[in-house]
Amino acid sequence: MSQQIPTRDLSPDPVKVHQPQMMDLYAKREKIHARSISGFFQYIRNVSLFATMALFFLLPWLNWEGRQAVIFDLPERHFYIFGWTFLPQDFFFLSWLFIIAAFALFAVTVLAGRVWCGYTCPQTVWTKAFMWVEELAEGNRNARMRLDKAPMSIGKFLRRTVKHSGWVVISVATGIAFIGYFTPVRDLWEQVSTGTLDFWMGFWLGFFSLATYLNAGWMREQICLHVCPYGRFQSVMFDRDTLIISYDYHRGDPRGSRKRGTTGEEAGLGDCIDCGMCVQVCPTGIDIRDGLQFECIQCAACIDACDSVMDQMGYDRGLVKYTTENLLEKTGDGQYHFIRPRLIGYTVVLSLMMGALLYALISRVPLSVEALRDRGQLYRENNDGWIENSYTLKIQNKAQTAAEYEIRAKSTTFPVQLDGEPIVIRLHAGELATRPISITADPEVITARRAEIEIVVTQRGNSSVRAETKNTFLSPQL
Repeated sequence: MSQQIPTRDLSPDPVKVHQPQMMDLYAKREKIHARSISGFFQYIRNVSLFATMALFFLLPWLNWEGRQAVIFDLPERHFYIFGWTFLPQDFFFLSWLFIIAAFALFAVTVLAGRVWCGYTCPQTVWTKAFMWVEELAEGNRNARMRLDKAPMSIGKFLRRTVKHSGWVVISVATGIAFIGYFTPVRDLWEQVSTGTLDFWMGFWLGFFSLATYLNAGWMREQICLHVCPYGRFQSVMFDRDTLIISYDYHRGDPRGSRKRGTTGEEAGLGDCIDCGMCVQVCPTGIDIRDGLQFECIQCAACIDACDSVMDQMGYDRGLVKYTTENLLEKTGDGQYHFIRPRLIGYTVVLSLMMGALLYALISRVPLSVEALRDRGQLYRENNDGWIENSYTLKIQNKAQTAAEYEIRAKSTTFPVQLDGEPIVIRLHAGELATRPISITADPEVITARRAEIEIVVTQRGNSSVRAETKNTFLSPQL
């Protein structure tokens, strides 16, 4: 009795052909030779990348009222950002800013996917700069691939030397600029140019230069694929109306080559000619035709590449385009929904937090004061028979100019007097002063064993700059 041999249909499913493929994390890395492409989105991207790098490199060199505009002086624990001076006590502003940045990233991701990765991420910016140097030194994609396979020669050695020299120059410039945010950049440059760097300054310059060289020159897409967590949790923030870069498989499949001027209908094929240009220009080496993948940094290089091919073939643009899952799958009402609950929620929270931070910064008083009781004794009786309490007063001028301050004390329980009131103290910009003070009270007017007192510090000539601190006045009387 004959038995049927079981068979399985291995032909590609047109519905699932666009689904992402599995990636072996332990597979040997294949070097990606991304092809350069021009187009509308690459022009926007180049402008964004240039502006980002220019801001990073030039910001430390800006001056503001006779000093570096942006500098985080760690030894002195003063952080200057243009007209603001922040101290370690103001760390909550930085925390607040990070939270706002996170919500901004969430809102942008819900709206337009990973545009941060493609247009402004530092890894993308510096990798693009290194790739430009690489192409300048070694040629286009095909030339670089041939050079990799060719044996070592004088020509290959010279090209590689030019490439790595360019990478080193960018890396060292990046290290200098980065350290320039934490130490005066002009002094740093003088030390670098004269070779007088101390050990630790040289160590950090070497560290950040090496990190830049390795990340942008060697690791490149590996940072995006295996180090950066953003691509892993982006799907949590996406919805069916998030703008993503997608291949229109309804229009493009079945794929196949054909003569120029031949329509897809005439060839019995879709509009995709299977040229592979979208893969060749991708900096992470993926095939956008496999569907949405976490490796995609949404740089839109595949859009510009595909549009250029469609122009040559005489087809309509948009085979690869910015779209949404609803529009691509032709589900729902076929409309793009800009206003949706998740985006509204992120936007409202982001607006409230930004408004609150802006108000806190505007209303921030550039003065801090703190009073600590003398723990050696609760109180004492002075030579005049008055009850005296001793405190240590800490006053810090958070402004960027010197100022004089008046110190006074008061209580709503019974009259108190600050010894030597009003005390006047002058502080330089950012200076922290510690001063012992004594507050006394006449025993005849003391009505309670414990009274709350308030120490008020006011800037002379500007009463709006005012800070106060509360403490306790103790006495033996009931």
